[in-house]
Parts: sequence; structure tokens; C-alpha cells
Amino acid sequence: MSRPGTDLAVPVDGDDHMRGPVDAPVTLLEYGDYECPDCFGARLVVEEVQERMGDALRMVWRHFPIATIHPGAEDAAQTAEAAAAQGRFWEMHDKLLAYQGGLHGEILEIWARKLGLDVPRLRRELVEGTHADRVRRDMRSGERSGVNGTPTFFINGSRYTGRIGPDDLLHALAGHIG
Repeated sequence: MSRPGTDLAVPVDGDDHMRGPVDAPVTLLEYGDYECPDCFGARLVVEEVQERMGDALRMVWRHFPIATIHPGAEDAAQTAEAAAAQGRFWEMHDKLLAYQGGLHGEILEIWARKLGLDVPRLRRELVEGTHADRVRRDMRSGERSGVNGTPTFFINGSRYTGRIGPDDLLHALAGHIG
């Protein structure tokens, strides 16, 4: 269910991380935190929804690390961005969501190595905070959209407040297909 008046303040654009066709009739945007247990659970729902909707869905991820509760979430988000700089955002994103228990330096480097990333570059970018502004930009866009927890979803720019189950989400998404 979408609530009128709770719109996405910053529209999806080419800088966002997207899966699916750019011209898909439905866009599902998630503000998420890589250490959030609810985001961990939502990932399976999102995967099923993506599989069932195919080319009718474009999925977008924006970072919303809640560092006061999840101390490794900010580093994880920056790690995902460092992987994005090497063309491997979604691969790292999937690992970070699936293996929340070990989002710390050494394990992040092991995953980077397994993904074929330039680990010294990734390490340097994390130390230098190269991608911190990107993560903060996502956070600010979420705050402007009324996000205060994760996961928070928007369907075609309107906030989704219903249950996060495959059938519920599919029903809401289908309601946006013309």
C-alpha cells in the first residue's frame, strides 16, 4: 500500500544503482542498511519479486546506514561503492546483504578478492573516504523523503507501507503497471 503525500524527494537518475530495464513500468527503490536484520530478510522477498516480474521491474538501491545501531554499516556501504567504482556493485551488494555477521575489514577484503576486485585500491579508497560523499548523498535523499528506518521502499516514487512479503509487494507493484 502506498501512502499519498509521501513521495520520493530525489527522483531516480543515472547515478543510482539499478537492476532491470531503465524503461521498466515499475521502479522499486529500497533504502537499506547492510547490517539491518530486516534488510537481510527483505532481500529474499526482493529477489523473488524481481524474478517473478522480470523486465517489468527496475530495482534501485540507496544506502541508509544507521551507524548508531549498526557500526559496520557505513564501511559496508562505502565498500559497496568502492566495488561499484570497479564495476561490481551488485555482486558486492548481494554478499553484504547475505553475510551480515562479518562486515569488517578483513572479511570485506576477502570478498573483494573473491570478486576479482583490486583490493589495494579498495583499501585505499576506504581509508581515504573516497565514497563517503556518495553514501551521505543517499542518506540525505532518504531523510528528505521521510526515511527513518530500514528497509524503506518506494514504488514509482511513492512510499510503500504495506507488508514486506512477496505476494503483498507483488500486488502493490502490479497496481502500478498501466
